[in-house]
Amino acid sequence: MLRYLPFLLVLALWIYAFIDCLNTPEEQVRGLPKVVWVIIILLFGEVLVGPIAWLVAGKYRGPVPAGGSTPSEWHRNHRAEFVAPDDNPEFLKSLKEENKKDEALLKDWEADLRRREEELRRRERGEDPKAD
Repeated sequence: MLRYLPFLLVLALWIYAFIDCLNTPEEQVRGLPKVVWVIIILLFGEVLVGPIAWLVAGKYRGPVPAGGSTPSEWHRNHRAEFVAPDDNPEFLKSLKEENKKDEALLKDWEADLRRREEELRRRERGEDPKAD
């Protein structure tokens, strides 16, 4: 079991560096374009050169640049007010529209069913249905 540990550690570092590179905003990537870093991580991942290079030199790791904010800061300052569906006028309006469409479709089906039933009755009586 322990003989697989080095392989698993290399794989874990490789996957971590790859996902970290993909999730890093373009303005925090240093040295090379992000696409080049992804290729380096994928090509040189087995020998740990790519992932270690990314972790050491590829990403700006420091305080957030001016004008930016961390996700938690953004969420603290931008609270969205939750509105339940039964209190949301737009949702209720869409339900009424759907109900009207469904009722119109049901009326069309009922009219078609009546027409077909009447046609069957005429055939049973021996009347020519096309005489109308």
